[in-house]
Amino acid sequence: MAHPLGRCASTEEIAQAALYLASNSSAFITGLALTVDGGASLGY
Repeated sequence: MAHPLGRCASTEEIAQAALYLASNSSAFITGLALTVDGGASLGY
């Protein structure tokens, strides 16, 4: 599968997304599906 960013995500990048959702910074977010795929789901 080709990724628009030209590479796969690192474990650090996936962890940062999870930490964001677990932090107070995302306190007002509900029911979100955060796709961390480097743009692959855009269908390019």
